Amino acid sequence: MGECEPRNFLRPCLLLLIQERAAHGYDLVERLHASLIDDTDAGGVYRTLRSFEREGLVRSTWSIPATGPARRTYALTPAGSDSLRRQIETLEATHQLLHSFLGRCGRAMGTEATS
Repeated sequence: MGECEPRNFLRPCLLLLIQERAAHGYDLVERLHASLIDDTDAGGVYRTLRSFEREGLVRSTWSIPATGPARRTYALTPAGSDSLRRQIETLEATHQLLHSFLGRCGRAMGTEATS
C-alpha cells in the first residue's frame, strides 16, 4: 500500500484538496477537518506541504492580503497531479481488496459485510 497506508492518507487528501483549488495551509487544515480527516494536526499538514515542495509535487507563492499576514499559497505541479493519479489507483485497488476481505469475513462470520 505504501503511500496510501492509513498513516499516509494525509498525502492523497492534501493533493486532492490542492488539485481542487490552490490554497494556503490554514485553509487546507480547515477543509481537511470539514470533509476528509477530522483529527489531523496542523503541524503535520505544514510538514507534509514542505515535503511536497521538496519533492516537486507543489509550488508555493506568497500572497499578501489587504489585511492580515502574508500567506504561502500552494498549487499542484504536473508531478503532483501524476502523484495524485497514482495514489488514486492504489486507493482503488485497496478499496477492492478491503471490499473482498470484508465480504469473506461476513460470510465466514455469518453476517453481512458493512461496506
